[in-house]
Amino acid sequence: MLFLSACSTYNQSVAPYYKNVSAGNYPQAEKELDKNSLIQAPRNKLLYLMEKGRICHLKGEYENSNNYFNRADQRLDEGLTSASDAAVGVLLNSASQKYKGEDFEKFMIHYYKALNYLYLNKTEDAIVEARRITLQAQEQGDKYNNKDNRYSNDAFALTLQGMLYESNNDVNNAFISYRNAAEIYLKSPDKTYYGTTMPLELEEDVIRTAKLNGFTTEADQFETTFGIKYEPVTPSEGGELIFFWENGLAPVKTQVDLFFSLIRNSNGDLFFTDAAGGIVVPFNYDGDRNRVNTKSVESLRVAFPKYVAQTPYYSSASISVNNQDMPLVKAEDINELAFKTLQQRALKEMSGILSRLAVKKIAEYSLRAAAKSDGKTNGLLEGLGYGIQLYSLLSEKADTRNWQSLPAYISYTRIPLQKGDNQVRITLKNAQGVSETKTITVQGNGRLQFYNYATLR
Repeated sequence: MLFLSACSTYNQSVAPYYKNVSAGNYPQAEKELDKNSLIQAPRNKLLYLMEKGRICHLKGEYENSNNYFNRADQRLDEGLTSASDAAVGVLLNSASQKYKGEDFEKFMIHYYKALNYLYLNKTEDAIVEARRITLQAQEQGDKYNNKDNRYSNDAFALTLQGMLYESNNDVNNAFISYRNAAEIYLKSPDKTYYGTTMPLELEEDVIRTAKLNGFTTEADQFETTFGIKYEPVTPSEGGELIFFWENGLAPVKTQVDLFFSLIRNSNGDLFFTDAAGGIVVPFNYDGDRNRVNTKSVESLRVAFPKYVAQTPYYSSASISVNNQDMPLVKAEDINELAFKTLQQRALKEMSGILSRLAVKKIAEYSLRAAAKSDGKTNGLLEGLGYGIQLYSLLSEKADTRNWQSLPAYISYTRIPLQKGDNQVRITLKNAQGVSETKTITVQGNGRLQFYNYATLR
């Protein structure tokens, strides 16, 4: 029973909650969340707060949603790393440690908090979230030494930041944010960032806000860089609507088993290698390496997390407003972010797991060897050795936790509005070409407004 319990993934343990989220039954989903003992565990507190904030947002309870997101933010600010938590990771597994959040999940907290504040007409609080996006980016930049090959910033978060500043008529900071987002894309030869190609909307926003600030030279330079000629458009009398479409659900984590052998090179250094020899991981052992008999250490089973994508029910969507069709452009690919960021840290995580298992295995063999010294068998020591072997087997478990109610993709478009009522028609299509239509009414008030629409199945 212990072994079977260890094989259960986080997704399987919290399945009733996610099934109700996918079905759009948010009140029942919240009930399932609140009665689930796993996500209520202290080590999963951050995950619980993020899920709680998300489900309240989906229910339209924006004040409650931000109460939970603010508590999640507070936990992140206070730090979730401690000596005792690190010891848990060494003695047990990473799934038993406090959940610290994926890097992209931290940016998504600011996305939902900002929308909540806007819907509550708390523009100044939304601007605070815009500033916190910069702080989050700086923190992650420091974490990875601003390496271009690591996810240390988020182009979509910076684009959102520009929108938030623009909603507050701060076109100078809006330009800076749009420019910073564009420069992230421009670092890639094909202007693609974690599965997302630079949106034309963003290119136009950079040039438009540059012109509004009187930065003619910068505007001309970006027109050349983007290969477009921007033609200013007369602002709509009713203002604009920025429409976000959140489609599908984020990928889930499962567990895969990998097998490694411990080897020693000619210099006496210890390494782990898989059967094919394609993965080689150094073993940073603090003890006496010369006493480690690599031939006696059997293959080590490593339980490692692996993302599995969930195919969204809807494959495309289109927007029609006042008999005008508006294109939706993908702005954030959480699927790609999840897969790539796990891949980026895989070697470091695998090194920690293998070192933990090897130390347990060395302790096991040392006890069993000591049990048979002088031609006699010490039953207690031998039993302890086999006890460590059983303990290692049952405790080896991958960390399969993640914020799974996030969407798989986020797309957006800017919609010019007329004064008064505007009928925004959303047409959704699945892979078989079957269409569904939903219409919302937006009051054009001359300002920039926001609306996010979720299809989470």
